[in-house]
Amino acid sequence: MFPMVTGFMNYGQQTVRAARYIGQSFMITLSHANRLPVTIQYPYEKLITSERFRGRIHFEFDKCIACEVCVRVCPIDLPVVDWKFEMDIRKKRLLNYSIDFGICIFCGNCVEYCPTNCLSMTEEYELSTYDRHELNYNQIALGRLPMSVIDDYTIRTILNSPQIK
Repeated sequence: MFPMVTGFMNYGQQTVRAARYIGQSFMITLSHANRLPVTIQYPYEKLITSERFRGRIHFEFDKCIACEVCVRVCPIDLPVVDWKFEMDIRKKRLLNYSIDFGICIFCGNCVEYCPTNCLSMTEEYELSTYDRHELNYNQIALGRLPMSVIDDYTIRTILNSPQIK
């Protein structure tokens, strides 16, 4: 009879503990439901992206050796690399490099596997336009560095945090 009583006591303690956890979870849900919405005035207030954010790709023409590793590792074969083989120096010479950001999935494989580090990710996330053909960036457009949100004095920055009030 004694083991049966201790079994019921353990069961009762586990039931009370589970009910307490459910109650705590419900209280967290209710605390989030009582928050007021946060409205961001977009052109004048922007979020500061995290360090690991993968935005637009930056390209350095002088570092590229036209090895086409970026094309091979891209899941959709997106970067277009035009090159010409120079017979006198026996090396490839890069002519054109372009990426269509209307199709890009921003996986970052091209940046990770580039042997010369000529590709890098920026914090730019505003790739919006009325004509999708404007999202096809050549080596000149890819070479421009975007202005940092933190350095822009016309914009009030907002931290990207769940604690915004």
